[in-house]
Amino acid sequence: MIGVFCPINDALKAIFKKIEESDAIILGSPIYIGTVSGEMHSFMERLLFQYSEYSKETQSLFPKKIHTGFIYTMNATEENVKTVGWDRSIDFNEFMLKRIFGYSETLLSFNTSQFDDYSKVVSSSVDLASKAQTRKEQFPEGCNSAFEMGVRFARDKE
Repeated sequence: MIGVFCPINDALKAIFKKIEESDAIILGSPIYIGTVSGEMHSFMERLLFQYSEYSKETQSLFPKKIHTGFIYTMNATEENVKTVGWDRSIDFNEFMLKRIFGYSETLLSFNTSQFDDYSKVVSSSVDLASKAQTRKEQFPEGCNSAFEMGVRFARDKE
């Protein structure tokens, strides 16, 4: 084992050590204004930077290959995500996870409900009936897909 490289001595150091000992990790975040939450972005910077290498031959200092996954939820539809270019940050995160850990896959949950009560916010463009229908039809499917990702990662350890 190479050891954890993050120079900051805080609670994340123990988490990074557990990640080095794991066979897989699955991350999750809502998409806020085109990218992951600020907390997730900061976590990923701390996690990925310590294993990044700047040479032509080796691209990762992580001690082994593991499966990684990322589950995103977002208020936008699939068409909106592509139209405004949010898919680029999702693709970049997958690229970086592959670069450091060797494998990554992404699950996307579109048109999720951002608020419990839309009457409390200005939301004239939100089709509440569509959101309710999406939640009823797609949320169980998305939960099952996330579960299946975990099952595959546990079964197909590299």
